[in-house]
Amino acid sequence: MKNNSALFYTCSLIEYIGRDRKLKRSEVVHALGESAIRRIYRYADVFHCEPIEKTADDFITNLNIPEGDFDNVASCRYTVPDYWTIGEVYERLIEDLSGSRAEDVLKNLMDVYTSWIDGVISNYNSDFYYQSREYILECYREGRVCA
Repeated sequence: MKNNSALFYTCSLIEYIGRDRKLKRSEVVHALGESAIRRIYRYADVFHCEPIEKTADDFITNLNIPEGDFDNVASCRYTVPDYWTIGEVYERLIEDLSGSRAEDVLKNLMDVYTSWIDGVISNYNSDFYYQSREYILECYREGRVCA
C-alpha cells in the first residue's frame, strides 16, 4: 500500500494544524480524535480540493482546538521543512507498519503520533526526518534512534 494519498493528506493536515496551533502533533491527534481523523482520511480526496488552510481552520473551529506553546518552527535553526514534507515522513512510516493491511492504517496512525517518535520527527534541528524510510521504520520498531 505505497503512496497512500489519503494518508499523505491526513498526515500533512495534522502537521499543518500542529504548526498553526503550536501543538505537539500527538496533541493534535488527541484534539481531533479518532472520529475526525477517520473522516479526514475517508474524505481526503474531497478535502484536498480546498486550500489546506481552510480545511485546517474548519477543523480547528469546529473542534475548538486550543493554541499551545510548542513552536518547533520558530526554534528551528535551519531551513524548516514544509508540512507536506513532514506529512510524507509520517505517511511512509505508517504505510510501512501497515503493509498491505489497509484496516491497520488508522490504528497505526494513532500509535505513531502518540509514540516517542513524534518528538524525534518534530525536531527540525536534527536530520532524522531526512533519513531513509527503512531506517525510520527500524528505529520505530526498536523504540529508539538507532546508532
